[in-house]
Amino acid sequence: MTLSDYYKILDLPFNASEEDIKRAYRKKARLFHPDVNNSANAGDMFIIVTEAYDFLISHQGESSSDEQAYNQSVEEWRKYRQDRSRQRAQAYSRASYTRFTSSKFYKSTRILDGTTIIFSFAMAVMVLIYTIFGFIFRLKHPFNELEKPPLFSFIFLLALSTILFTVSFIYLRTFIRQSKKRKKKRNNDET
Repeated sequence: MTLSDYYKILDLPFNASEEDIKRAYRKKARLFHPDVNNSANAGDMFIIVTEAYDFLISHQGESSSDEQAYNQSVEEWRKYRQDRSRQRAQAYSRASYTRFTSSKFYKSTRILDGTTIIFSFAMAVMVLIYTIFGFIFRLKHPFNELEKPPLFSFIFLLALSTILFTVSFIYLRTFIRQSKKRKKKRNNDET
């Protein structure tokens, strides 16, 4: 198969990013996994899609303008990884879709979108701050002189905002670690 074939299999343009490749693979894997798709050629299509994903991810960022370098890359792919990729895809196609989605390989296609994670973390911090300061403000300035803010509402909102903050923090920390790993890998590849 050629490079353009691999991009066509995943319905991607040549300038697709790593995130685009991962997103397209997850979509196609769901579409063609034999546990989800009952058509006769679903298993074969799943294997081809997985092979395309493996090739594109392993060659992400390489320039395809040099024909000789591309041909050498394809030849190395065929020798060392294509067979392994097909065997792995065959094993995943025999497994249930649930087992496939819990595999390390499938989980590696997850995308942590930085903007969403940072936004959710900022929202979690704001909710936590507003919960605490809102309660303090209501204590100092009650609507009625006799009415105090309900403690149950404060505790419930505090617990909810703390959970939101903790989950957001964990996702943010994971995103930062993955970003550092990608940056380190890119720097190692350049040298």
